[in-house]
Amino acid sequence: MKTRIAVATVNGRAYYEFVNELQRKGLPFLSLKPWDPIPMNIQVVLTTEKESNQISHSNILLFEQGSKPKFVVDKANLIIQGKKSYERIVIGVDPGKTYGMALLGDNKVLETLTASNIEEVTLLILDSLKRFPAEVRLVRVGDGLPEHTETLLIALDKTLPADTFIEIVSEAKTSQLVNKSVNRRVLRDAVSAIKIAERNGRVFSRRDIS
Repeated sequence: MKTRIAVATVNGRAYYEFVNELQRKGLPFLSLKPWDPIPMNIQVVLTTEKESNQISHSNILLFEQGSKPKFVVDKANLIIQGKKSYERIVIGVDPGKTYGMALLGDNKVLETLTASNIEEVTLLILDSLKRFPAEVRLVRVGDGLPEHTETLLIALDKTLPADTFIEIVSEAKTSQLVNKSVNRRVLRDAVSAIKIAERNGRVFSRRDIS
């Protein structure tokens, strides 16, 4: 993947927050000082408001004290893809003792997460839907453990916005493929969630909340 994002700051806090989020998402970046020349291949620059007047670039995104850097990095990721928003956001969830979660934007994996309980995974899903603008928003839930799946579906139906679709996805053969290639539980949950997000499921009929 070509480097299209630059972090141009000497502010230690801002640099740490940006780099931590970029590395978590696997996005390559270039570290610069605010006064350094910006290479032609860089499409977006991350910096602070105080340092922004030293930077000459058409796409500058700012770190603000108390803000969440993941929102800035999410926007940078959209810019380098040439998008203003995604056509379709799909969230795959692998329910169990721990919950694996994968977020796909227009069929591209944006991030994977894990949660320890239904409340946590529900909040993560809501947060992800707020962070990523999209014309279509879909949550796909694996059916591998029926008791966990049913409880999660009820929670999501009560909590998610009315325009968010929910599907139940068969996990048949998925876990076998994952277990052969991945040993660590966190990675297994993440890979399973990706596979669930990529599969078509049957529509879950949501309650009438109009």
